[in-house]
Amino acid sequence: MRVAIIHNKKALSLEVAAKLRELLQKAHYQLDQDDPELVISVGGDGTLLSAFHLYNHKLDQVRFLGVHTGHLGFYTDWRDYELDELVDSLCTQEEKAISYPLLDVTIHYRNGKPSQHFLALNESTIRRSTQTLEADVYIKDELFEKFRGDGLSVATPTGSTAYNKSIGGAVLHPRINAMQLTEIASLNNRVFRTLGSPIVLSPTEWVELDLAAINDETHYTITIDQLALERTQVKCIVYKIAKERIHFASYRHTHFWRRVRDSFIGEV
Repeated sequence: MRVAIIHNKKALSLEVAAKLRELLQKAHYQLDQDDPELVISVGGDGTLLSAFHLYNHKLDQVRFLGVHTGHLGFYTDWRDYELDELVDSLCTQEEKAISYPLLDVTIHYRNGKPSQHFLALNESTIRRSTQTLEADVYIKDELFEKFRGDGLSVATPTGSTAYNKSIGGAVLHPRINAMQLTEIASLNNRVFRTLGSPIVLSPTEWVELDLAAINDETHYTITIDQLALERTQVKCIVYKIAKERIHFASYRHTHFWRRVRDSFIGEV
């Protein structure tokens, strides 16, 4: 098996990555950063997000596995002190791949500027730099609401416990094939009116945020996971559940609701 190791630059992660390389080589695994079959992330959820975006052009060929070197993470099944057990599991146990939905994001521009396409593992958001965001929200080509507020977030089920949760979104089990639209500080009064609640959309639906009423020089901040884009001349953004999926190598899988409890509630 060809294995790549992606790590952050913290001292413990560097130490763990070095030890992991040594153990993998002793077990006769091939270390290959360019064409891996398995990508091991050493760090936190942010490190795994970086690994995902590094290899998202070959998601049908790669599985991901996370080693956490800090607090509990939602994308990590192994801790930094379990490396011997991890490598032993790779050698002796049958892998069970688990796949989760991704978010397909397409930004359309005006004046003939080419569209941009992205995949998100957690979420994508849009805001205006200095003023409130105005957008016509379409669901499956039908106008749903006229939004005005700080911004909008569209999250995957795996991203539902991240920024989405902090703005009042629901926590979704990652095996639910859906995406979630959540408002960020919407204005609701007798002039502006939105639903004011998170919306969970099915695989056959998509969301279009139409920004065509704003002038060409309006500045938007658009995020795709940890990537932040500053853009003008944005006509609309289309969100849908991607055809691609992320695959996690599961030699030992932690129950999702146990992760939620441990991260947000603690001991009961």
